[in-house]
Amino acid sequence: MWPRIVNAILGIWLMAAPAVLGYTEPAATSDRIAGPLIAMAAIVAISGATRPVRRVNAALGVWLILAPLILGYGWTPAINSVAVGAVVAALSLIRGTVSDTFGGGWSALWSSQQREANEHGR
Repeated sequence: MWPRIVNAILGIWLMAAPAVLGYTEPAATSDRIAGPLIAMAAIVAISGATRPVRRVNAALGVWLILAPLILGYGWTPAINSVAVGAVVAALSLIRGTVSDTFGGGWSALWSSQQREANEHGR
């Protein structure tokens, strides 16, 4: 759970970073879009049932790493973007412990007896 909390905090930091560090477009826009998405995905992924949502942050972390090259940032926003992106991507790869299992996919819709009956044409 701690990696999701750290990612949520980093998402909030990205929303504030343009004002705190004093940088403008296009880096500010990128951070103001990626920040809330990272925070939201991290908070949703805290629950065991929605843990796979953490993969969204892996993609957003890669975007933050590549954004300075694609959009042509200055040094300050580039360092912030790459550092935060690397940490977000790395933390999103940490699975955490699995304490409960949820569902069983399509096979959970039928009990084993119903599957046997369907196989034998009953």
